[in-house]
Amino acid sequence: MWILAVIFFQCILNVFSEDLRSSLYFVNASVQEVVFASTTGTSVPCPAASVPPASLRWYLATGEEIYDVPGIRHVHPNGTLQIFHFNPSSFSNLIHDNTYYCTAENPSGKIRSQDVHIKAVLREPYTVRVEDQKAMRGNVAVFKCIIPASVEAYITVVSWEKDTVSINIQTPRFLITSTGALYILDVQNEDGLYNYRCMTRHRYTGETRQSNSARLFVSDPSNSGPVILDGFERREVMTSHRVELPCKASGHPAPKYRWLKDNRPLEPDSRFRQSVTGLLIERAQPSDKGSYVCEVWNSYGNAEVVGRLQVKEPLKAVVSPRKVKGSVGSQVSLSCSVSGSEEYDLSWYRNGEIIYPGNSVRMTGNNRENLVMAGMAKSDGGAYQCFARKGKMSAQDFVQVILEDGTPKIISSFSEKVFGTNEFVSLFCTVKGTPEPRVIWTLDDDPVIRDSRHRIGHYTDQEGHVISHLNISQTTGPDGGVYRCICNNSAGAVSYQARINVRGPASIRPMKNLTAIAGRDMYIHCRVIGYPYYSIKWHKDANLLPYNHRQRAFENNGTLKLYDVQKDVDEGEYTCSVLVSPSLSTSQSVHVSVKVPPTIHPFEFPRFSIGQRVFIPCVVMSGDQPVFITWQKDGRPIPASLGVTIDNIDFTSSLRISNLSLLHNGNYTCIARNQAATVEHQSQLIVRVPPKFVVQPKDQDGIYGKAVILNCSAEGYPVPTIVWKHSKGAGVPQFQPIALNSGFRIQVLVNGSLLIKHVLEEDSGYYLCKVSNDVGADVSKSMYLNVKIPAMITSYPNTTLATQGSEKRMSCTAHGEKPIMVRWEKEDRIINPESSHRYVVTVKEVADEVISTLQIRPTGREDSGFFSCHAINSYGEDRGIIQLTVQEPPDPPEVEIREVKDRTIALRWTMGFDGNSPITGFDIECKNKSGSWETAQRTKDVSPQLNQATIIDLHPSSTYSIRMFAKNHIGKSEASNELTITTDEAGIDSPDHHWSYVCTCSIHTQTSQLTTNAPKKHLQNGAIRGYQVGYREFSSGGNYQFNVITMETTGDNDHSESITLDNLKKFTQYGVVVQASNSAGTGPSSQEVISTTLEDVPSRPPENVQATAASPEVISLSWLTPPKDALNGILLGFRVIYWANLPDGELGEIRNVTTSKPSLELDGLEKYTNYSIQVLTFTRAGDGVRSEQIFTRTKEDVPGPPAGVKAAAASNSVVFVSWLPPLKLNGIIRKYTVFCSNPHPTVSSEFEAAPDIFFYRIPNLSRNRQYSIWVVAVTAAGRGNASDIITVKPLAEAPAQILTFNGTVTTPWMRDIVLPCKAVGDPAPTVKWLKETNGSPAPAVIDSRRIIQGNGSLAIRTVKAEDSGNYTCVASNSFGPDKIILNLQVQVPPDQPRLTVTKTTTTSITLSWIPGDNGGSSIRGYILQYSEDNSEQWGNFAISPSERSYRLENLKCGTWYKFTLTAQNAVGPGRISEIIEAKTHGKEPQYSKEQELFTSINATRVKLNLIGWNNGGCPITSFTLEYRSVVSPTWTTAQRTSLIKSYILYDLAEATWYELQMKVFNSAGSAEKRVKFATLSYDGSTIAPLVKVPTVSAGSTSSNEGLKMVTIISCVLVGIVLVFVLLLVLRRRRREQRLKRLRGESKNTRPADTINKQQQTMRMHIDIPRAQLLIEERDTMETVDDRSTVLLTDNDFGETQKQKSSTVTHTVHYQSLSQATGPLVDVSDARPGTSKSNPTARRTAKAGPAARNRYASQWTLNRPHPPVSAHTLSTDWRLPTPRVAGSVDKESDSYSVSPSQDTDRARSSMVSTESASSTYEELARAYEHAKMEEQLRHAKFTITECFISDTSSEQMTAGTNDYTDSLTSSTPSESGICRFTASPPKPQDVSRVMNMAVPKAHRPGGELVHLPPYLRMDFLLNRGMSCTGTGGRGGAGGEGAMGQACLEPQKSRSLKRPSRMAPPTPTEAPQATSRASSRDPVPQWQPGSAATLPQREGSELAQAAKLSTSQESLLDSRGHLKQTNNPYAKSYTLV
Repeated sequence: MWILAVIFFQCILNVFSEDLRSSLYFVNASVQEVVFASTTGTSVPCPAASVPPASLRWYLATGEEIYDVPGIRHVHPNGTLQIFHFNPSSFSNLIHDNTYYCTAENPSGKIRSQDVHIKAVLREPYTVRVEDQKAMRGNVAVFKCIIPASVEAYITVVSWEKDTVSINIQTPRFLITSTGALYILDVQNEDGLYNYRCMTRHRYTGETRQSNSARLFVSDPSNSGPVILDGFERREVMTSHRVELPCKASGHPAPKYRWLKDNRPLEPDSRFRQSVTGLLIERAQPSDKGSYVCEVWNSYGNAEVVGRLQVKEPLKAVVSPRKVKGSVGSQVSLSCSVSGSEEYDLSWYRNGEIIYPGNSVRMTGNNRENLVMAGMAKSDGGAYQCFARKGKMSAQDFVQVILEDGTPKIISSFSEKVFGTNEFVSLFCTVKGTPEPRVIWTLDDDPVIRDSRHRIGHYTDQEGHVISHLNISQTTGPDGGVYRCICNNSAGAVSYQARINVRGPASIRPMKNLTAIAGRDMYIHCRVIGYPYYSIKWHKDANLLPYNHRQRAFENNGTLKLYDVQKDVDEGEYTCSVLVSPSLSTSQSVHVSVKVPPTIHPFEFPRFSIGQRVFIPCVVMSGDQPVFITWQKDGRPIPASLGVTIDNIDFTSSLRISNLSLLHNGNYTCIARNQAATVEHQSQLIVRVPPKFVVQPKDQDGIYGKAVILNCSAEGYPVPTIVWKHSKGAGVPQFQPIALNSGFRIQVLVNGSLLIKHVLEEDSGYYLCKVSNDVGADVSKSMYLNVKIPAMITSYPNTTLATQGSEKRMSCTAHGEKPIMVRWEKEDRIINPESSHRYVVTVKEVADEVISTLQIRPTGREDSGFFSCHAINSYGEDRGIIQLTVQEPPDPPEVEIREVKDRTIALRWTMGFDGNSPITGFDIECKNKSGSWETAQRTKDVSPQLNQATIIDLHPSSTYSIRMFAKNHIGKSEASNELTITTDEAGIDSPDHHWSYVCTCSIHTQTSQLTTNAPKKHLQNGAIRGYQVGYREFSSGGNYQFNVITMETTGDNDHSESITLDNLKKFTQYGVVVQASNSAGTGPSSQEVISTTLEDVPSRPPENVQATAASPEVISLSWLTPPKDALNGILLGFRVIYWANLPDGELGEIRNVTTSKPSLELDGLEKYTNYSIQVLTFTRAGDGVRSEQIFTRTKEDVPGPPAGVKAAAASNSVVFVSWLPPLKLNGIIRKYTVFCSNPHPTVSSEFEAAPDIFFYRIPNLSRNRQYSIWVVAVTAAGRGNASDIITVKPLAEAPAQILTFNGTVTTPWMRDIVLPCKAVGDPAPTVKWLKETNGSPAPAVIDSRRIIQGNGSLAIRTVKAEDSGNYTCVASNSFGPDKIILNLQVQVPPDQPRLTVTKTTTTSITLSWIPGDNGGSSIRGYILQYSEDNSEQWGNFAISPSERSYRLENLKCGTWYKFTLTAQNAVGPGRISEIIEAKTHGKEPQYSKEQELFTSINATRVKLNLIGWNNGGCPITSFTLEYRSVVSPTWTTAQRTSLIKSYILYDLAEATWYELQMKVFNSAGSAEKRVKFATLSYDGSTIAPLVKVPTVSAGSTSSNEGLKMVTIISCVLVGIVLVFVLLLVLRRRRREQRLKRLRGESKNTRPADTINKQQQTMRMHIDIPRAQLLIEERDTMETVDDRSTVLLTDNDFGETQKQKSSTVTHTVHYQSLSQATGPLVDVSDARPGTSKSNPTARRTAKAGPAARNRYASQWTLNRPHPPVSAHTLSTDWRLPTPRVAGSVDKESDSYSVSPSQDTDRARSSMVSTESASSTYEELARAYEHAKMEEQLRHAKFTITECFISDTSSEQMTAGTNDYTDSLTSSTPSESGICRFTASPPKPQDVSRVMNMAVPKAHRPGGELVHLPPYLRMDFLLNRGMSCTGTGGRGGAGGEGAMGQACLEPQKSRSLKRPSRMAPPTPTEAPQATSRASSRDPVPQWQPGSAATLPQREGSELAQAAKLSTSQESLLDSRGHLKQTNNPYAKSYTLV
């Protein structure tokens, strides 16, 4: 010890040998809290110390120095603070729970320690308990040790017991968490058979507790949601420590867990590990703090644990600089850097005292971390400390500031010298000082002026000395004189001077007159220049000086000194004479004036008492006049409120006070000043007041151990002194002075009261309070303090022992004021001896004490615990806690295996109950399994501090038995559990160098394929069991930590292995290494191989897209390139997509521009137009994500001219003018200006109109005079161009004229619209409206929806599609008519887009589409909906209108998906597109036939080769392997996890046949493989094949059962065939009847020859809504599926030998993605009002995104052979369709249609009165298309019949001349279907063959089950009908127009849908079809007037259905339906 002490002291001296004054230091600064037990007490050394030793003191945090309390607290001389053990009744917060600090002080300074919180913990009785728990088998159970909150902070769970046996925490299923909870994993039924309890230990008292026993109730698993078993709300951890966040739940199935931090998924971090109990965080960091959420879920519910983690850092403070040496007067700056928290309180201390900001002290920074002190004084040196505090944490650091005397000292300088003229002179001064001094040079007291000859400089040498020099070049006479260098700094100043003589004529520098102060000394200098000279003499009044003792002349330098100057003697003129040569002298004179300062006669204040009067004079005895006299009190002017009177008379001033009070106390100063000086005299006025009591002391009681204040206070002036005296006991008082000190127990407070901080018994007695202040008589008063003693337990045993079964006595002694009652308690239960015969209590009194004894007989284990004796009296209560320990031999330890190696076994044990006696050791016994315990190897007396040991020198692969015993002082335990362990095999050597047989290949943007070969055979050292594959991002800035995955092997060490690396970054380099492993461990890694993933499109749009309008036609764009990691490839450029948002809500043309720079100017734009702009980046892989739309408007410009101007005379003096807005507004129209001139161009009048007014009335014009009128529009940019100039004459008789203009009016449907018609004239004209019908105008229908307003306008409410057309307004009066034509265009929702699939991968599908008709309004966007196959849940995406493709990511591999697309325009969403389906790449798993399944087979084991399983391109998700004996019905599951490369089946029966079953699943499906195999016999031979041995009974049974099964199946099949045949017969018969009726009804309208020809010719029926093609020819009806190509030969169209009444049906299926045609026929338009006539249609319609129903067909002529071109037919019902010249449709062309999706009824019915409706106009369009068919090229057409339906009946009319007025008046909402027939002539070319090509089906190889639900319903209900007919475009209309198109109903007839339908089979269409379609142009409809219905008046109605010859068109040149009388002999029926 002495050697260590010497070494420590020497180290201290070495550290601080530089300066012993800086030897203050801290020895244990980390101690911030001391917790101790009240039964033990504690000693706390002072953390501060010094060398040489310092004075150490302790203080409370309040700054109060602590005092000694006998037996309670004591400070030792060495600075150690000792708190003694104490009784609970003596607990005091001031002493036992308070914050302290200590100081160390020596001559170098004083430092204070950090705050140390000292807290005493009382021994309290407490119990811990455990509650019963419930758990399901296979689940988890959690037991918690419940500790009372009052002691929870001090209690630690040390172990858990299971039926008194300590649970081994290494047991796989049992786990004890860091919080002390017990986890039981994989709960089994036997776990419910035990009792569980916890053991705890008190951290400070060492007490142990054992809880009650709890049970676990185990139940069978049942489906239930998660229930939280263990969680947390808040956790705190210090940095770099480990923390566990518990989260455990029960549930079935087993719940899954996911952790989130601050609502985000947890970032990958090696420090974070999800353990069985929750989240384990290693080495916690400040960034780990935050809110943590543990999400728990299973298929039956979810739950979560939410808690907050707080990571605390230890505070650390560092003060810089570390060494501070300064000088007096200098500035010192200190900085304190604090780490560990951002929030803290910072304080600065100097020598232990806190520093406050002041004039010379500044504190800067957010937390005052910078301390700046200016003008340091000598006393400011010492120790400076920085304290940082946060809560209970604190940190400090200190430095010592050493101040030296830094007053400048001149070390060396120049001397007096003589120089000649023009010489060089150099003078210097060397000075030292701190801080660095500043040097000033003077010549004859004037500063030296720097110029070209005078240079001044300085520098600092290595020793810190300042060297200043003055250089003079080319000296002259004036350079001579006295030179002085003045050195000064903040510490002081010093100067040096010497004379420098320059040869030359002597002269005297001019002198200025001087002023002297009488009574002071004065110097007069005579500055001589030139050298040499002989002498310098002074004269005054011609007298040579000096001539008295007060004068002295310094001849060598010419200075005259006058001592004690006197005015009358020394004032006058002085002359300095210099003798230049013996015969020559020169002189200069100076006048000296003397000023006399004032002199005050001294005065003093005598002693005054309160109430007296005062008069004090202040007399100025001498001094120059005038003199000014003032008074001050305490340094300030006397306030008027004091009542002080001041009288000033000449040179005197007096002060008068009439009534003295205490306020007049103070220092009074008389101040006199004149021109010479200011003087003052001060005297103190003291007003004395005798003392008197304010509070007198009174008798009072004090309680022992508590504080008491004896009150006594007095007043007087001077402030009275209070002295306390004490007389012990109650006898005659003998007062003695009380020794007082601030550090002791007794103190006098500021007010004079006496404080006794801790009352003792000896404090009782009399106390005297004496008051005095030397004014009057002293006063005093005594009182008596009576000390009361509370009940206290003075003696009791803290702990006591007993042996089990013996008798035990415990006693405690109580003291205090009587009576005292004593009771005994056990834990929290009061002991009543009367109710418990084992307890006996006896009490006896001895003197003033009471002794109570508790007797227990006999003692048992349950008596261990806490007993307490309670003493109670009137003044307090105390208790003594006695811990009784009943001792017995220990329980045996619970032993478990910690580690097994080849030659060692490591044990770990958990001690059970120690028998309440310390374990003295353990005995370990180890033997071979076959040996006996008598021969076992024994290790005795293992240290009780150990809980693990290792048994060495064992044999590999040997089996041992091990057991243990525990021992204590009472005895030895029973033997522990016996362990049987087998040592491991010895490991092989690891390879010693790398191998490089690794290859990687990128197969996707985020996937790479890795292939590796095994190391060479001689390096393997055993069978390769698997590989560790590590990969990491190789590019700079990536994560250089490898991600490791495990790859198992097939067991064939020569076979290469492959693995796919998923979820990689796109277009990124990766480094890959591989490590092989065997049973001995993992070998070295391979050489790193670099691989790059494939390129992809950018995943993020350009950022910060900015757009600025540069001009009316230019927009400037700029943007930021996306980050490199988002480009996913090489950036090729940027693409800007933009379109105009037009004022009418429409969208302009969508354009795009490509650029390589991140900026662009868009020019040629429309003026003052709002543009939508998007930007994207593109790589070689394609276009990336578009940016969000931004909107920018081009700048405003002057408008264009008004689009039209009209003027009309309304009378002989009034003209009306109207105009149209400019076509190019170019801005906001502010107004219109109307100009009127006569003659032109002279403007005679100018009128202004508001921007929304387009009419103006010009009055007061001259009759019959011609006026010129024009109009100009005005914007903010100015006036635009003038309109056309029109002329007008005011007339008295003016003809009617319309001011409204011709034009087009566009409106969305279902709105109200007004068609204006403003007419003027004299007289006022009348207005009527016409609507063009069939090319000619007719009076407009006026009804409840169409009315003519008073101003002539036509108002139409709820406008519909049929309201479109040309409207003519005619105005007329008696002098003439006028008319205008307005074209009304009604906008409808857009048509469905055509959706196709362009690209698929394993996880994505790319869709493209062609927009349909926009319904007259620009497409505003698209809604893409998608759904997984067999799922009714649809997701959706909103897509920009400029997009034409979209890629869906993150899809399932090998899975079918359904897609639809909907377009939206200004009217609303349109029809949903056809549902298309597509499948991601990948298929279900398959087993390769090339791989052998069985690698090896022996008698009891089979090795399987599972590498043959191919995942089909989709990762394997599940793998199940089962086997059974062929004679066993039960399967044994061998593997139910992921697929591995190989597997071994063990423990098979020899010579037995087995059946093996494997099931493999991935997202695309599953596969199953079953095989049979046989194990070998014991000698390795094979067994006989598996042969079925038939038995009679078994064979008969099986044969009978098979026969029954065949019979049943045959009957079912026969029944199905009969039903099917019956349905066919019924369907055929119904069709024959229907055709006969149609033919019979049409005979009245056709000639006989036509009928005969018709009977000999086949007919083709086309249903417009669903486009079913029926060919009637033969007696039998054959169904042609999608795979067929129908050949129609010449015979099919010729006259046959027999009548053909049966039909042949060809159903054509159309796949939208294989065709690229537009919509052709719009056959239905659902308009408002449909529900009136057909409520069923509304009721059965499915709710969808579209608000309307459409039925349209898409007809496409496709050609199957490559050499033949294809032609696509398309139409728009609003525009006429001229045939393209030269187009030829071949016979191989065919129709193809798409399915309707609007109503369920339409999906299930081919011909339906709800859906199949046509207007007359639509019928004409259908005719045009039928006529274009090759076989109908020369056919004759005629209308045959119309079906009309309403809600009550369905009627049919046949004929062509039965039109009636009832059609005109019928509502347009009636639905029906019209038909016409077309008969072709016989083909001339017999060899010509017509092929009907079948388009592509939904998907190759598709199954019926994957089709949409409504198509599946069609297959089931309508066998034989087409399932794929979607309306193409269309509005809503057929039902609303039938009343205008069809014949009058005559008969009622129901239309039934066909009852037979052949199931279609999807097939591939020839590729030539799509190629030809893409090459040939599509005919477009040219703009023109819309076709209208024919007039239904007069004879025209009778001819409406009679059509022209086959060479004529059904429509005229204007697109109107022609009228003809020519019937057709041969016909086809178009339905």
